[in-house]
Amino acid sequence: MDKLAHNITACVVVIGNEILSGRTQDLNIAYIGKRCDELGIRLAECRVIPDVPEAIMATVDACRHLYDYVFTTGGIGPTHDDITTAVIARLFNRQLERNATAVKVMQSYYGPDNLNEARLKMADIPSGAKLIDNPVSGAPGFQIENVFVLPGVPLIMQAMFEGITDRLIGGAPMLTGSVVTGLPESVLAEGLSRLQDRFPEVTIGSYPFFRQGKLGVNIVIRTTSAGKLTEVTSDVTLLIRNLEGEVIKLP
Repeated sequence: MDKLAHNITACVVVIGNEILSGRTQDLNIAYIGKRCDELGIRLAECRVIPDVPEAIMATVDACRHLYDYVFTTGGIGPTHDDITTAVIARLFNRQLERNATAVKVMQSYYGPDNLNEARLKMADIPSGAKLIDNPVSGAPGFQIENVFVLPGVPLIMQAMFEGITDRLIGGAPMLTGSVVTGLPESVLAEGLSRLQDRFPEVTIGSYPFFRQGKLGVNIVIRTTSAGKLTEVTSDVTLLIRNLEGEVIKLP
């Protein structure tokens, strides 16, 4: 299908037992989601899976057929439990090869005397894969077809993600607006439902919160059309006022 003829979609696959255990908090999904919005790519799904070969293979294989782009994070470091690279190679029936370009980059970063076998493991790349530059710590990621394999460390992942934006074909950027009120969701529900029916191409989300001892609702409007964003935001504001509510100005 012509990429310009449909919404461009993506999935993030977070790989790591430490994420599932709660010992490490994932920060990559939020970053990739925000950047995808700006690039005109719809982040349609996120999956968090363990460092288990079968789980990685099944998940990435399913997602690469469902979405235009798949971004994996985690499992490409130097230790024994960093298995993502080898599993992705198996998935695409590629041989792992010590990539000469990756070795050269890592020699420059670490120095020849500090480039031990554990670090050199990070230069083992599936044959034919396209390297993803790592300006922070040297060891590259890689791309095979529509799958981009990235590290889990947020600072490094973010820098590497910025290096692949020119490889991503997006559509219109997603625009976001919000209206905050102290009215409860139950009072807003019917009116918001009617608005959503009127504007099916716009996403209207209702998110309750508790702040400074008071309940409230943040109504988030998302669309690729600046005109629709203005129109729906105005209609949501009018709905709140018709219900004798107040639009809250956040500090």
